Amino acid sequence: MSGNGGLLRRLAGWFDSRLGLSYPLLRPVPRYALNPFYWLGALAVVAFVIQGVTGTIMMLYYVPSPTQAYSSTLYIFQNVYNGRFLETIHLYTAYAMIMLAFMHMMRGYFVSVHKKPREAMWVVGMLMGFVTLGFGFTGYLLPWTVVSKSATDVGIGMVSALPQPVSSLITFLIVGSGGDAAEILRFFDLHVVVLPAALLILLVVKMYMLEAQGVAEQTGGSTVGSNPKTSPIFPDVTLYLLELSLLFGAGMLLLSAIFPLSLPPEYSAAAASQYIPQPDWYFLWIYQVLKVSIFEGPEGLAAALSVVTIVFVALFVLPFIDRGKVRQPSRRPIYTTLGLVFVGEVAVLSYWGLVTPGLIIPLEQAVLVMGGTALLVVLGSILLYRLMYSRAKGRLRTAPSAGIASSELRSGLAFTGLVALGAFSIGALVNGVVSEVLGDFSLVAILSLAASVSLLALDILGSIYLVYRLDLRTGSIRRRVKALEVGWRG
Repeated sequence: MSGNGGLLRRLAGWFDSRLGLSYPLLRPVPRYALNPFYWLGALAVVAFVIQGVTGTIMMLYYVPSPTQAYSSTLYIFQNVYNGRFLETIHLYTAYAMIMLAFMHMMRGYFVSVHKKPREAMWVVGMLMGFVTLGFGFTGYLLPWTVVSKSATDVGIGMVSALPQPVSSLITFLIVGSGGDAAEILRFFDLHVVVLPAALLILLVVKMYMLEAQGVAEQTGGSTVGSNPKTSPIFPDVTLYLLELSLLFGAGMLLLSAIFPLSLPPEYSAAAASQYIPQPDWYFLWIYQVLKVSIFEGPEGLAAALSVVTIVFVALFVLPFIDRGKVRQPSRRPIYTTLGLVFVGEVAVLSYWGLVTPGLIIPLEQAVLVMGGTALLVVLGSILLYRLMYSRAKGRLRTAPSAGIASSELRSGLAFTGLVALGAFSIGALVNGVVSEVLGDFSLVAILSLAASVSLLALDILGSIYLVYRLDLRTGSIRRRVKALEVGWRG
């Protein structure tokens, strides 16, 4: 009997070590994680909840058919109490959710949260990112405007260039048996049933693994290699997350009230012939690659999609490629620079796509812009490493921690404002470019477009400044930049 008992204990121990069955739920959170940038994924979930609430209300009036989709959307805009406000919140939080998911992924990349034992958590997170993009793709079609329908047709055309039978299978899954009626109904089903269910399942799996593995250790600062102080889930962490969520929601509500959306014209073949189709902003960088002249034709399009697919696959299997133990960005210059190049290329290609709708890009111009972007980022990365990490003598003194106090509130307010400003500026930029493409060359439209570009630039600079100040407080910066420390007393 004792032998059988020992065997059962070993078997139970094996399952426990793999599945984390004995880990306590709602484990305390390290105090260094009480930082907005540790909660990007949580804020993306908050955006998803806001979209669920607003989307459920709109479902009471929306009819998913080619003949009634636009009219029912217009009815929400014009006749439902605060309907335009409702539609605006839904779109702005969708944009914010995509932005937050991208920021969450890139932050995780730079601080190496994908390393052992969190490989599976990274894979699940990437799947959640793909589902988030699926939300954007399927939801964009539903208003049935000339802008949304034309953009969706571009996306479906990109899928058709994939090899068989993958192309036919994916096309059937997202379009159905054929025809506009089947297409919009399939997109509606995916948007309101399939994708939410998939995201919720993946969220439960990821939260379980987060409970089992805990928050990733800091890559720098005084808590590395020690037992950091922790805060209980309730009330400290709960109140902190509630605080961030309310600030984020308030920012979305304020932007939606001040800058409501306008509904583009209804889709028709005649209207579409006057419009240059482009995907929404989060797919523009891919579409811009496809517009390079060398990728013209079916074979070239398939080659371009293969290149983009390789990028996504590399991100997906990153934990099995980058298997070293070092996590500090300062000690991983190659991976850090590659990540910066990726972010730079996505930003440049997206903006380039906005200002060159429908234009075929000559190969020499593409090499110059994309190669120049990569070269500038690499040179900037080398310079940054020399300035911040070379000849460094020790670490800075860590500033006293204020816990969940006024300093955290200020950081939360600043972070929420930057996310809200980024979502708004990108949305305004997209709307401005669409207006220009549709022939609105008025002074007001041009000034609005210029203002949105300026706001986006300010948002990027503000994000860099906030990240520096947060890192300065935790003591993870080795070389100070005096120009960014006005008023600092740490």
